[in-house]
Amino acid sequence: MAGSGTGVADVEVDVLGIRHHGPGSARSMLAALGEFGPDQVLIEGPADADPLVGWAASPLMRPPVAILAYAPLEPRRAAFWPFATFSPEWQALTWSLAHDVPVGFCDLPAAHTLAPDAAEPPSPDLLSPDLLSPDEGDPEPAPDGEQPRRAIRRDPLGALATAAGYDDAERWWDDVVESRLDSSSPFPALLEAMAELRIALPETDPVEALSESRREAYMRKTIRAAVKRGRRRVAVVCGAWHAPVLTWPLPPASADAATLRGLPKTKITTTWVPWTHQRLSAVSGYGAGIASPGWYHHLWSAPDRPVVRWLTRVAGALRTRDLPVSSAAVIEAVRLAESLAGLRNRPLAGLAEVNDATLAVLCDGDETALRFVTEELVVGQATGHVDPGVPTVPLEADLIATCRRLRLKREAGIKLHDLDLRKPLDQQRSVLFHRLRVLDLGWARPAESEIAGRGTFRETWQSSWRPELALAVIEAAVWGTTVLTAATAKLAETTESGSLVELTAAVERALLAELPEGLDRLLATLAQRAALDADVVHLMEALPSLARAHRYGDVRGTDTSALAAVADTLVVRICAGLTPAVAGLDAEAAREMRQRMDRVHHAIGLLSADGDVDGGVSAPADRREDWFATLTGLLGRTDVPTEVAGRVVRVLFDAGRVVDGPQRVHRALSYGASAADKAAWVDGFFADGALLLIHDVELRGLVDAWVAGLTDTEFTDVLPLVRRTFSTFSPPERRLIGERLAAARTGRPTGPEPATYDLALAAPALALVDRILGVDP
Repeated sequence: MAGSGTGVADVEVDVLGIRHHGPGSARSMLAALGEFGPDQVLIEGPADADPLVGWAASPLMRPPVAILAYAPLEPRRAAFWPFATFSPEWQALTWSLAHDVPVGFCDLPAAHTLAPDAAEPPSPDLLSPDLLSPDEGDPEPAPDGEQPRRAIRRDPLGALATAAGYDDAERWWDDVVESRLDSSSPFPALLEAMAELRIALPETDPVEALSESRREAYMRKTIRAAVKRGRRRVAVVCGAWHAPVLTWPLPPASADAATLRGLPKTKITTTWVPWTHQRLSAVSGYGAGIASPGWYHHLWSAPDRPVVRWLTRVAGALRTRDLPVSSAAVIEAVRLAESLAGLRNRPLAGLAEVNDATLAVLCDGDETALRFVTEELVVGQATGHVDPGVPTVPLEADLIATCRRLRLKREAGIKLHDLDLRKPLDQQRSVLFHRLRVLDLGWARPAESEIAGRGTFRETWQSSWRPELALAVIEAAVWGTTVLTAATAKLAETTESGSLVELTAAVERALLAELPEGLDRLLATLAQRAALDADVVHLMEALPSLARAHRYGDVRGTDTSALAAVADTLVVRICAGLTPAVAGLDAEAAREMRQRMDRVHHAIGLLSADGDVDGGVSAPADRREDWFATLTGLLGRTDVPTEVAGRVVRVLFDAGRVVDGPQRVHRALSYGASAADKAAWVDGFFADGALLLIHDVELRGLVDAWVAGLTDTEFTDVLPLVRRTFSTFSPPERRLIGERLAAARTGRPTGPEPATYDLALAAPALALVDRILGVDP
């Protein structure tokens, strides 16, 4: 907008009020910049991020990306300013750099907005790490009447579109701006509309009003500074809401100086980080976010025939999910979308029309398939890339280099990694993932394998890169400059202050992450802590991690012999203290103790299974006899909870240490105890024991007779416990048990009729099997 200021008659300031992340705004802005020919471009963004501007011209920068500003001494005090390819701010940056026009940011510096004493809340134009956290609840709702006002301030063009009857601000923009026959700039008319909105919707929250006034005062200050440096044609690219107060001539500088006086300030560091389309969406908590980043990217990258190209992409995405979509269906979907646009008096089909056509024609009315299209395309899975030369903390640089060496991509979508530890590359990837877990960086997490028959040489990880992990890397940088040194230092901190359970978990992670430095000290601390800890529960919770570490070290070829003595000490002390630990427990504590005993039983099996067979690694003493002797001592005790008692009998029965298992089941279910106690005993004995009920006729008959003999009230009381027991069985197991019970009641045989074999015909095959097995016929 042209004008003259005090003492400067030839200055022109063109204020381009855009919609954040709007492709229509970006196109109009580029046209306006080309027509205006500025000698300075100022963009809404933190002024202290100006040193990063030049990187936008790098061919290795691929949006979406974001400016990250953080306090080095307190990295959680941080904020992000995201940019997409179609963001007007990003296009203004790249246009200015391509045309050698000086460019910079003009908003309040992050040094002020991130200061500890700053009273203003995070601006809707930026995103704080707290809003990115998936564990945070929804923000506190605004008072009645305030939500619409805040929505209009954050997206005034969207408010104008809604008033005009549009559900998509970009479609409204295309209709009233891009599709106009008049070639004049739309920004003067928008500036006038924003001025009227600001008058009609004054700020009522004093804190937000103060924040907004400070930001706008600093923008005006930056414009004055550009003019003072001799710039005469200044283009300002800002959110449309701010445009009316940035027009030339500006008010006296004294008022703005008073507004900015005394602002708190802190030392900050800025850098570029990768971003994702998912985090550009409004549902991520980003106040200036949009509902459909993927769709907007499509509108920017495919301006010609966008509907046809979009529905072709949708068809391709659905085919990847094995959903049949023909070319004829795509043609029909295009026709339907265009017809809907005509019925709704719109010049071009928008997202609402293509979604309706997708649901009706391509998805056959299946809402689930449409949700997949929304997540995959409308929002999108795109992840940006930052030039490796961008200044960052050394830990991030080392992580990037390591990922490049191991051919790992930090992608926004969920990716499964099935690692075969016998292969050097996969083993190095596993080590990296385990080191990142030591540093509490949740990029990759253990997952269930999709490959049947996985062994101890196989690991499955699930990775998903989230932008806020860039901040987590910066926080972890206090431990070291590389992933190895940082993980080692974090392990040393755990050694100093960790509990017994944390120490045993740290031992397991240290072995898996191949962190030999500090392991000896960790083991010494663990042995000392185990000798002093008198709580049997702590010892029982610590043993499984130690047993896995000992066992897993065999697979990786790691020397775990030092763990044997510590593990042996834990087992001996658990056996000595188990009896008083299980006495007098309530139902919930008894269930937790039963699960703890299961884990200890499994751990003792791991510790005692191989002896010196595997790789020459010495195993701890075989303590299974001590464990079974301890469990045998619990038999017949009246102070042992019934669920624990049932589990003890089951463990000893499976080990062949109790031969009268059916008789004990009969006694437990026949007299003396309440129905609830009997159900708890059954839960302890039969949990994960479907094979017992399938193949042991006597046990199955005992349980069947007990359930059949319950009164209606007793059955109602014990049903939750019985269902909990049977929920540990797979559906085929439950079905087979039911068939066996039904067959026993009707007298019908279970299974197929006995087969008859022609042994003479089978003789050659049997002889071949004998030869393969080395058996003398």
